[in-house]
Amino acid sequence: MIQDIYPHVLRNEFVPEHPVAPDGLLFRFEGDSLLCAVEGDAVRLPRVRDMPSKAERRYLFSLDGVPCYLGMEGAQGEVGCMEWVQVRALRNRARGPRALIFAAWTAFQLYNWYRDNRFCGRCGAQTALARDERAVVCPACGRRIYPRIVPAVIVGVINGDEILMTKYRGRDLPFYALIAGFTEIGETLEQTVAREVMEEAGLRVKNIRYYKSQPWAIVDDLLAGFYCDVDGSTEIHMDASELKEAVWVRREDVTGQANDFSLTNEMMLTFRDGREPR
Repeated sequence: MIQDIYPHVLRNEFVPEHPVAPDGLLFRFEGDSLLCAVEGDAVRLPRVRDMPSKAERRYLFSLDGVPCYLGMEGAQGEVGCMEWVQVRALRNRARGPRALIFAAWTAFQLYNWYRDNRFCGRCGAQTALARDERAVVCPACGRRIYPRIVPAVIVGVINGDEILMTKYRGRDLPFYALIAGFTEIGETLEQTVAREVMEEAGLRVKNIRYYKSQPWAIVDDLLAGFYCDVDGSTEIHMDASELKEAVWVRREDVTGQANDFSLTNEMMLTFRDGREPR
């Protein structure tokens, strides 16, 4: 999966007043695009020294001991042979280095959080960075805002030697996925599993068991993967507003996605190989 970068290490603990290192990696975003170079199937990022400017460089984390910074809005200058690439498109255009792509996704999540919380949602005052932890604070009303992490589930619904595979409406993706959805207020993750399967496929489930989790920074998610068994009727009643296809697929017919970045892909292949938790 995207976060499986061993032996590389991303250390994301808060470091107050981290000095700016010229050799540090620079993540500069505009909207949903990252300034980078895609060379073959590999992505390359600018260094801090490549973009001289008085604009703020905000420390994010380190990757293998190399400090990584966010180039805040107002940064000037371009880097030769680099382009603006949609962060989502990195999944298809660049397959490595995996550690660098994971770092870019994580930086994008923090960029969105900083950008969206420049003003307090309670009183409207301009916020400031906290000095003791990764948070922004409102000097007017005292509200403290932390990075947003949204819980969601990925669900492998099993019927004997078949698994329910789907394609979502409105997404131009050639490969299959699994049932997925966000956890609502007041729900457990297991309740989310049962509700999402019923809403999207009209199926009841039992024997819900946890598999693995994954940070999915593109939409601020923390994904929790579950397998479960169909309970009763196996007739699919697809929600056509959410899905364009929902089918039972036998183990031997399961095919993976174009890369191994996603929890969804790993869960499908784990079922294909008969290694899912029972």
